[in-house]
Amino acid sequence: MAYPREFQASLDALVASRGRRRQENIEKLDLAQKQRLLEEFHPDFDLSAGREIRVGPSRGERAPKEIVSVLEAPSRLDPEAVDVSRPDLSVDVLVVGGGGAGTAAALCAHEAGASVLMATKLRHGDSNTIMAEGGIAAATRRDDSPVRHYEDTLRGGRMVNVPELVQALVLDAPQIVRWLESLGVLFDRQPDGTILTHAPAGHSAPRSHSCRDLTGLEVMRVLRDEVRNRGIEVLEFSPAVELLTNDEGACAGAVLLNLDTSRYTVVRAKVTILATGGVGRLHIQEFPTSNHYGATGDGLVMAYRAGARCIFLDSIQYHPTGVVWPEQMFGLLVSEHLRVRSAQLVNVEGSRFINELETRDCVAAAIIRECRARDLGVPTVGGSVGVWLDTPLIDIIHGSGTVQHLFAGIHGRFREFDIDPAQEPILIFPTQHYQNGGVLIDPHGQTSVPRLYAVGEVCGGVHGRNRLGANSMVDILVFGRRAGLHAAALRSDARSGTLSLEHVRRHNEQVAVFADETACAAPILLPDYSGNKAREYARHWR
Repeated sequence: MAYPREFQASLDALVASRGRRRQENIEKLDLAQKQRLLEEFHPDFDLSAGREIRVGPSRGERAPKEIVSVLEAPSRLDPEAVDVSRPDLSVDVLVVGGGGAGTAAALCAHEAGASVLMATKLRHGDSNTIMAEGGIAAATRRDDSPVRHYEDTLRGGRMVNVPELVQALVLDAPQIVRWLESLGVLFDRQPDGTILTHAPAGHSAPRSHSCRDLTGLEVMRVLRDEVRNRGIEVLEFSPAVELLTNDEGACAGAVLLNLDTSRYTVVRAKVTILATGGVGRLHIQEFPTSNHYGATGDGLVMAYRAGARCIFLDSIQYHPTGVVWPEQMFGLLVSEHLRVRSAQLVNVEGSRFINELETRDCVAAAIIRECRARDLGVPTVGGSVGVWLDTPLIDIIHGSGTVQHLFAGIHGRFREFDIDPAQEPILIFPTQHYQNGGVLIDPHGQTSVPRLYAVGEVCGGVHGRNRLGANSMVDILVFGRRAGLHAAALRSDARSGTLSLEHVRRHNEQVAVFADETACAAPILLPDYSGNKAREYARHWR
């Protein structure tokens, strides 16, 4: 037992209530109850946490202060310091980002005959993709259909999703599973050899295809090997810092920064695909995050400066189950699949307070209500607060060894701190997990800027204002493939024109009046946890 003795009374209450809780049925909320819960406790509804954007295509719209700050920040690149008239590299398709979406796009563009260059901030694969645990949603079973998947996704997104994007998602999803199988992804199997599926919260059928709780890592392993095998060039530690445009206003490539040498590389491209991920490391409303170290909203910033339309910038997903204890794992995600397999959410008194299979926005809001309004959270010695996820129920209900078998990653990480999730519950609180809003795209991944595509978490519209579990992994692959194929077909009609950073000059002039309010230039590339910022963040959560 690695939990401090201060937790013991609450742990005793949890164990004592198991018999009662196993017989307890908590009904799901109706629409009015959901809306009331969200308005009162979900962070998106805290008006004090946002402000109006003062420049660019979304001027006058509200977004979290942290996102507005980077959108209004001056460029980290001095347009006068880089000669873009003589590019260092020229390709058909430039893919910016090395996660699942970017890798899928690069593979498909290359397969269609385009010359492809991938540029990624860190190593190829360092992304939110490798951290995805739950699975890939697709209607592959006979008792399921893309129509049901479509309806579930719309309901989960609060009925504001872009319908054409949802249609593309659900119709292509079964093909994605077959494609991954053909490449060698090792999905979980049933005894008869068919793929094992489960139903995450908000899904009306078992349609999540998983690889234990390491789905994203397995998918990325296979896709990365394919890139290497096909000889696609990858520039690692080379983030894009600005897009290039031409005299027609179309995107014509990007300026990359070599993090090792601090030198710029100008890449001319007939088509550019942004796959840079989300904004987790901006720590919206100072929440902890499950995101990887490079998730600083770079693609959103660059596309916005180039004139790309955006949607739902005020909508962030807070995953209900981020780790609170041990503190070395603070904010790290534990899969929704645990709740699918019968783990229950329990407060300090040993009582359940929400149906565990409500959509993520509602479960997160209920946990925040329990901890902050009702004062029924479990306090830690470090000053944080959370509720219990009663994971031992999984083995009690489904048989000894289930936790270790299905959740090998989670089990191994906690065992390093002498906590056995098969025997002891996990202390959790919502963690910032996903950027619901972003750059608006069409079903091919095209943005409002000609020759600029965007795929994956940098985009908005697919998931509305709340994403269902297992829909992100299929999203990055559906739209990554679509963008790669469409970009390759478009390359023959592309004209580079005169390369320019004029849009960056205009942006810098517009935001010059805000210079005294802006703490940094953007894209920020990497989060700053040094000095006062680190102390402020720690104080907020302790």
